[in-house]
Amino acid sequence: MQHNNFLTWFLLYAFAMMAVGWYVTRHQKTGEDFILGGRKLPMLLTLGSTVGTMVGTGSSIGAVSFGYSNGWAGMLYGLGGASGILLTAWLFGPLRNLRFMTMSEEICYYTGGSRIVKNLVALLIFLASIGWLGAHILGGGLYLAWAAGIDITLAKIIIAVGFIFYVGIGGYKAVSWIDTLQSVVLFVGFIVLAAMSVSYVGGWEVIVAKTDPQAFTLFGIGKLGLLPAISLATVIGIGVLATPSYRQRIYSAASTRTIRQSFIITGLLYMGFSFLPAIIGMATHVMNPELDNSGFAFLYATNALPHVVAMVVLIAGMSANLSSGSSDAIAGVSIILRDIYTMIVGQMPPPEKAIGLSRLFLLGVILLALIFALTSNDIIGYITKMISMIMSGMCVTVLLGKFWPRFNWQGCIAALLGGSLTSLAVIFSPQWSAALGNPVLPALAVSVVAAVVVTLLTPQNALSREAVLQMITAERENDGQTPRADATPVRSAE
Repeated sequence: MQHNNFLTWFLLYAFAMMAVGWYVTRHQKTGEDFILGGRKLPMLLTLGSTVGTMVGTGSSIGAVSFGYSNGWAGMLYGLGGASGILLTAWLFGPLRNLRFMTMSEEICYYTGGSRIVKNLVALLIFLASIGWLGAHILGGGLYLAWAAGIDITLAKIIIAVGFIFYVGIGGYKAVSWIDTLQSVVLFVGFIVLAAMSVSYVGGWEVIVAKTDPQAFTLFGIGKLGLLPAISLATVIGIGVLATPSYRQRIYSAASTRTIRQSFIITGLLYMGFSFLPAIIGMATHVMNPELDNSGFAFLYATNALPHVVAMVVLIAGMSANLSSGSSDAIAGVSIILRDIYTMIVGQMPPPEKAIGLSRLFLLGVILLALIFALTSNDIIGYITKMISMIMSGMCVTVLLGKFWPRFNWQGCIAALLGGSLTSLAVIFSPQWSAALGNPVLPALAVSVVAAVVVTLLTPQNALSREAVLQMITAERENDGQTPRADATPVRSAE
């Protein structure tokens, strides 16, 4: 790989994408334009941005790395992600009609308008967004360090600076347009790399002959183990169900039908795509079974390609990181603008200041994510621990809140604490970690039990869901109208 050539072509590509982002958002005027695209994104843009995010860091670096080490287990990332996005489409698509702006508004709606829950969830989902963005900075750093021949720490810093310009130019609508264009590059790049890497090592028969037979069992369960396999697919599915960036697409879509169509198509595409990272990983293992860091498997596989094609595939890989990370950066900004700013100041910022503040908050979000990224070089380990710690209880909260009107703020806090504390216990127990793969299964179980028991032992919510929705809307629009306390049993406004 000629390092200067890669940097030159990638910079030209990145500047072209930034120009597109600036052009399509040059007339935006409000904070809602910047972080939700004016709530008018059509199906094509919602589909393109969702595909671009899902076929991101985890699929390229993480799933290929897992395929390198565990064969068909590399499909588990795709299986979990596809299941998560299909469930999200079916269960939570109708939330578009309630016009939420962040997940803290949604969970506040489920829990009787509790300020404690709203503020706590705002902080947690902010950490989740920072964590996901950190994963994308980490993945992008691995790409850049390999392709440009530079130190990985320096590469992470360069990627973080790139996100500042990449996202700051036009906000969410720009990100959606860029992600849509990049989705085409992503799919072409992965298909080409899978086909040519198999050909490079001598064909599929050679891969079968030189790979551990246990890696060829269904989803690599023979090598990985049943519980770790279930845990990995589950943790990735939860990462979609309860991650702020996917909720952002629901809140910003033009309609419920738009979000459901785009998520269902994305899920089906992603299910088919899940074969490719596993194939690339196994082919790379045949090329070189002794890589020091399996996270470089995707990058090493590009040795199978002619120089020009390798350049396209590497740019596709970088596109995956930029697509995924840009959405999480916007989600983090929306949480600061809507939740944390309101928590401190008492109201939303004036519309004329919202875009300027959003860009300032973006800087802070990316710097914090960079700090997260500097602590690890293991994509899958980073993602699974972060999801188990933060998102297990969040997933239980949104599911119980959606389907159980009795659910209250005390149950919500019990769910969040139960999931986090259980995850910590498993992480600090080498025996449990080895047996389970990651903490998600016990974290989910404890979170559900804690939420149900505490909810049943504490009073019902005083406000109906209709009253809570009115309160949230009034606060968001700064109209100063707050509904009175209402003892009406909680009802669904959906």
